[in-house]
Amino acid sequence: MFESITQSLTESLGNLMRGKLTESNIKEGMSKVRQALLEADVNYDVARDFCKRVTEKSVGDQVLKSLKPGEQIIGIVYKELVDLMGPVDHSIAIRRGEVAVIMMCGLQGAGKTTTCGKLARMLKEQGHKPMLVAADLQRPAAIEQLKIIGEGIGVPVYSEDPGQSTPVKVCQNARNASRQYECDVIILDTAGRLHIDDSLMKELTEIDNKLMPHQVLLVCDAMTGQDAVNSAKVFNDALELDGVILSKLDGDTRGGAALSVKAVTGVPIKYIGVGEQMDRLEPFHPDRMAQRLIGQGDLATLLETATKVLDQEEMARQQEKMAAGRFTLEDFLKSMEQISRMGSMKSLLKLIPGMGQVAQAMDAMDGMDPDKDVKRIKAIIQSMTLDERQNPDRIDRSRRNRIARGSGTDPAEINDLLKQFKGMAGMMKDMMGMGMSDRLKAAQQMQGAMMNPNAQMAKVKGSTKQQTDRNVARDKKKQERKRAKQQRKKNKRK
Repeated sequence: MFESITQSLTESLGNLMRGKLTESNIKEGMSKVRQALLEADVNYDVARDFCKRVTEKSVGDQVLKSLKPGEQIIGIVYKELVDLMGPVDHSIAIRRGEVAVIMMCGLQGAGKTTTCGKLARMLKEQGHKPMLVAADLQRPAAIEQLKIIGEGIGVPVYSEDPGQSTPVKVCQNARNASRQYECDVIILDTAGRLHIDDSLMKELTEIDNKLMPHQVLLVCDAMTGQDAVNSAKVFNDALELDGVILSKLDGDTRGGAALSVKAVTGVPIKYIGVGEQMDRLEPFHPDRMAQRLIGQGDLATLLETATKVLDQEEMARQQEKMAAGRFTLEDFLKSMEQISRMGSMKSLLKLIPGMGQVAQAMDAMDGMDPDKDVKRIKAIIQSMTLDERQNPDRIDRSRRNRIARGSGTDPAEINDLLKQFKGMAGMMKDMMGMGMSDRLKAAQQMQGAMMNPNAQMAKVKGSTKQQTDRNVARDKKKQERKRAKQQRKKNKRK
């Protein structure tokens, strides 16, 4: 997501971080930023005004004469990006005793029906009782699709025979029927078209006037760039939108829609779709997106995902085993399976500050795919017996050959994995005794080893050992000072 614009912005801002800053090279750097924005399909006026504001704030004496002017400029760019995309209110007012109506609209092919299901699932997880309404009578398959989605997420779907009703009647009858299902929110899946036309707008305006929805949300395909922004403007002029949901943001998205839609229409992006699965709808956070765009990662999203997906009790047990030096290949397999639930390794790397460049380098290197490596390692460990996973020292030549045949790998790979695991298990045990900052540094070095395991592993291990030695020396000095202090007190009493 946004790899191209992130790389361009990072390079442009990186040039400003080096050397002395002047008004001329700031303007030159911002011209490259504007070019990067335009290449990402950002609206021309939005890109021009954005760069103008950043330049005006960057050429002042307070920035140029500061100790670290480059960092201040990045701070200015970050704040302007946040202001460009925000603020955003994710709340949907649902009062007790009322049935809230959410009207979903959008062009055909934008992923509107799937997004209706994702939103219903999200509201259900928040404790609400949603109901989906099949108000798209133009496309019969949409009704069946919505029923399948509703069954999959455990949400009721209201529908009527397309030949015997109209979209407005379906929506009105659905609101009455929602009381029978004890639902507190209904989501209207309205009809779409291949393009905006008068009949579509007339139908949507009629539903809007009759139902008076609490929220009108537009689903836009993020991959269409400025076309998504233009359609949002037309829909907003007719319906007064409350928010936009950008779908397919996990695809080949240049980022223009996300950076332009709020500035052009005045309507904020409320949610983003980042996958086909029903749980892949996320609240849109301008500050987090701005961090990603300037290459600073997104730890908040990473931690939220970890909290939702990972088994906290299992993680706590694994940490205890690491600290005690009893971390086995069985535990390692469980850890990999848990992390796999959070997404691909390359997508997770991009959320870690400073690791986005590592992910980009992997894309540029032929055969460098950490997700394939994870699958290969899992296949090797799953080909072992439980006893072998818990006691890898027992794996001899014949067992290595058997494991290699079972996993479709080479016996030498089994040997390499056992050596690397033995070294990593020791490093993880050492890391448990470090402070948080030292632990993060060691973790980043371990991630760097993914780029060149043979060259980096010794460096990581050495660095971890040095830190451990420093901790031991520090504790030793503390003990010596404590004994000296006790001795002085003893001599004083004598």
